[in-house]
Amino acid sequence: MNFEPTAWSCSFCGKNGTAETRYAGGLGALMCTDCLAMYSAQLASPENASRKVIGWSDEDQANVEMLARLPLVSATAAQVDRYLRVWVGLIRERHISYAEIGKALGVSRQAAWERFSRVTEPAATNGDAAAAPQE
Repeated sequence: MNFEPTAWSCSFCGKNGTAETRYAGGLGALMCTDCLAMYSAQLASPENASRKVIGWSDEDQANVEMLARLPLVSATAAQVDRYLRVWVGLIRERHISYAEIGKALGVSRQAAWERFSRVTEPAATNGDAAAAPQE
């Protein structure tokens, strides 16, 4: 899997990675070190002890702010989808069937095949490279 930071973006602030960017995360969601430090401090703060979720709220945002975040939410969703497709590609390299993939995702074999039969090859993943279909 391509872990070059320039191929990813922070799922929390939306900044694109640079050659120097470091991320924490998994399952397609990544957090840059700036966000990690900020959220760690907020989680450790006594004034936030009763808050269950730090940093995510629609209540204190104006309509224009909500609209401004919409492209970032969409980009994060696309990044998670790209991660999922690469992950399925890694699974297929292990010769795991679409039936097993579908079962794991709670969908039919056919639905899994239709969604993932044209995944990006994990070895060639650079964020843009498309691979030949895997059947």
